[in-house]
Amino acid sequence: MNKIAQLPVQQIALATAAVAGPHTSQPVARASAQVLIQAPIERVWHLLTNVDGWPAWNRDVDAAALDGRFVPGSVFRWKSQGFGITSTVCAVEVNQRITWTGVALGTKAFHAWEVQATDAGVLVSTSESFHGWLAWLLRGMMQRKLDATLPRWLASLKAAAERG
Repeated sequence: MNKIAQLPVQQIALATAAVAGPHTSQPVARASAQVLIQAPIERVWHLLTNVDGWPAWNRDVDAAALDGRFVPGSVFRWKSQGFGITSTVCAVEVNQRITWTGVALGTKAFHAWEVQATDAGVLVSTSESFHGWLAWLLRGMMQRKLDATLPRWLASLKAAAERG
């Protein structure tokens, strides 16, 4: 199993050096967020792993297509806020954890999701970090983008899951 996949979301940002490579050992921008969702964990999981369906519930995603099944090594291509991104699934633990990397325009991202059923609902935590020359050059903007985007993704996921 991928060592990064074994880490809690809160520690993912510290492990990104293993994914990003030695020239970008420290993330240029990173953020994390979480939300409690009142829906079955299977519905939340399906929304997260049905990449082709992302545009239906997430306004930040213009288009998305997964090549094959959502398993480690699978590639998906998507467009978010006008930027084309190619992502590779790193780890999948059904109804628990997902990690993927993404590459777009001089930036490499590492994204992690944790899904946990609790007595109060499904707790979804997410973390993302940016690496690379463009992220470094535009680090303030990249940080603001992450700080705004993660809560929007979670709000959209919550609304879609709770709608049924």
